[in-house]
Amino acid sequence: MDAVFKALADPSRRRLLDSLNARTGQTLSELCAGLDMTRQAVTKHLAVLEAAELVTVRRRGREKLHYLNAAPIGEITERWINAYHRERVHALADLKRALEEKPVSRGEFHYVTYIDTTPEALWQALTDPAFTRRYWGAELKSDWAPGSPVLWREGGDEFHDWDQVVLEARPYERLSYTWHNYQESFAEYFGWSAERLAELRQEKISKVTFEIEPAGSAVKLTVLHDDFEGDTEMLKGVSAGWPRILSNLKTLLETGKVPATDG
Repeated sequence: MDAVFKALADPSRRRLLDSLNARTGQTLSELCAGLDMTRQAVTKHLAVLEAAELVTVRRRGREKLHYLNAAPIGEITERWINAYHRERVHALADLKRALEEKPVSRGEFHYVTYIDTTPEALWQALTDPAFTRRYWGAELKSDWAPGSPVLWREGGDEFHDWDQVVLEARPYERLSYTWHNYQESFAEYFGWSAERLAELRQEKISKVTFEIEPAGSAVKLTVLHDDFEGDTEMLKGVSAGWPRILSNLKTLLETGKVPATDG
């Protein structure tokens, strides 16, 4: 946490976070063009932000893309928010909300968190329906072999086949599967007409990938949900949903409990 506070203390680094909040997934050249800082200064500030895990990077061909990662802010808030009066943490709460607002993206959601667990336990939490039910609210069932379906069940319903398929499964290292299309329940919830639902269902199906890496005594989990065609309704939905799901996952694995959901 000291590294996060140090990183946030510098106004130039906060400007870089603001820039990535406005449009995540930027190259170094793009960040330099939007800020009145030299390339060398931006590089140094990014190194500090990466060390604090507020910024993550991913290579795409010869490009190095920089992504805003709000997870450390959420962890600070969870640890400290109840220890002080609301007025004394107002600035931190505002910063957390700002970082978690949906930025303009390159058609993908990118998130990194560190969990005090083992790769084996994390893999089980991602693939065992008894675990997914506890932190996700839904049971995901599959034999997790490439090409196999991923079935869903919520509440007391039966398992549903929403045409999701396992793309890659390397136990304790990497899991990837296609996402589902828009369901009729979505239309009921959002008030979409039958015509609007039919239009949305023409969108390209996205996919989600979980990368698991040992990181000292912890495990680094990277979640990449991509293959969206722009800022779609599905991208908006998963961008709002994944941070809460992954926060619950981290809490479950580290404490054995899941925070009570709002409402």
